[in-house]
Amino acid sequence: MYLNKPILAFRQNVADKYTIYNSLFAALPFSGIANVGALLPILLQSCIDGYQTGKTPKEIIEDFFNRQAQVSNEEEQVDRLFKFVQYIERQVVLFDAIEDAAFDTVHNLNGTGSLKALYNEAYFKGKLPLLREKLKQFKVRVVLTAHPTQFYPGSVLGIIHDLGEAIAKNDFETINLYIQQLGITPFFNKKQPTPLDEAVNLMWYLENILYQSIGNIYNFISNEILEEENHNPFIELGFWPGGDRDGNPFVNASTTLKIAESLRSAIVVCYYRDIRKLKRRLTFSGVDMLVAKLEAQLYENVFRPEESRRIHQKELLGKLQEIKDLMVANHHSLYINRVNSLINKVKIFGTWFASIDI
Repeated sequence: MYLNKPILAFRQNVADKYTIYNSLFAALPFSGIANVGALLPILLQSCIDGYQTGKTPKEIIEDFFNRQAQVSNEEEQVDRLFKFVQYIERQVVLFDAIEDAAFDTVHNLNGTGSLKALYNEAYFKGKLPLLREKLKQFKVRVVLTAHPTQFYPGSVLGIIHDLGEAIAKNDFETINLYIQQLGITPFFNKKQPTPLDEAVNLMWYLENILYQSIGNIYNFISNEILEEENHNPFIELGFWPGGDRDGNPFVNASTTLKIAESLRSAIVVCYYRDIRKLKRRLTFSGVDMLVAKLEAQLYENVFRPEESRRIHQKELLGKLQEIKDLMVANHHSLYINRVNSLINKVKIFGTWFASIDI
C-alpha cells in the first residue's frame, strides 16, 4: 500500500515510537492492579462485542469483570475502572509528548501558513513593500484563559515537557524513568484551585512556550522582513485569571494584585535566565562588567523583590542598548543577534509579561 510522505513520517516518528514506549506502561507501579495494561485491550474488545450484541454498559462491565478478573463487588469494580482511567490518561500524555517531539519532523515548518512561506510569496510577487507596511500596524492579541478542570498540575506539565525532550533524543533510559514518575504522580488537584493557582499553572505556558516562540516570531519579522528598526510588538498577551469579575466570588482586588505581581516575577525570571546565558558568551572587555551589573540587578529583583529597587522596561532596554552599542563599537558585534533577541523580548513583554483583563 502506498503511503504519502506525511503519513509515513507520522507512522515512523509517532505511531511506531508510541508502540515501543507504551510497552513500558506494563511496569507502572499502580497499586492494587498490576496487569491493567494487559487487561485494557481485552476490555476494549469486550465493549465492542457487547455493544454489537445489544448489551447495556452495566452488563458489559459486569461480564468483563466476571470473566477476566473474577470481581463482582461494585466498589472494587469502580476502583479498577478508575485504574483504567489513570492508565489511559497517562497514555494520552505519552502520545502527546511523542507527537510534540516529532513535530518538526512530521510537519514542514516552512510550509504553507508559516512566516517563511508568507515572506517567500510576498518576495516572488513583488509585494514585500506592502507586507512591510502592513506589519508596521498589524497586531494580534492572544488572551489566555483558564478553567480549573482543564489543567494538569504543574508537576505533570514539567514531566510532559521533559519527556518530550527525552523522546526527541531517543534517550530510552530517561524516558523509562519519566514514565515511571508519571505513573505515580497525581493528575488531579486534591482541592479546588484558587484563582492564583489557575494563574500560576497558566504561567507555565507563558514561561516555557510563549516567551520563546513569540520572541522567535518577532525576531524573524524584524530581521528577515523589515528593513528598519521596528517599534510595533506585533503580538500582545492578555491574561484572564485574576481579572475575571463575571461572578467568581474568589476574585477581588487583592487577587488581581497578587497575580500581577506573579506575572512580573515570572518575566523577570525569564530575563534573568537569558542574561545568565548571555554572560557566558559576552566575555569582552567592558561588556562583561555591564552584563554582570545587569545580572546582579535582575537577581535582586527575582530573589529579593521587596528589598530591591524595581527595574522597569525603559531602564532594562537602556542597559541592553548600552551593552549592544559597546559590542558594535569595540567587539565586532560578536553575538549581537543574541542581545537583539533579548531586547526584542523586553519590547514585547516589558516587566508585566501579560496585561490582566479586568
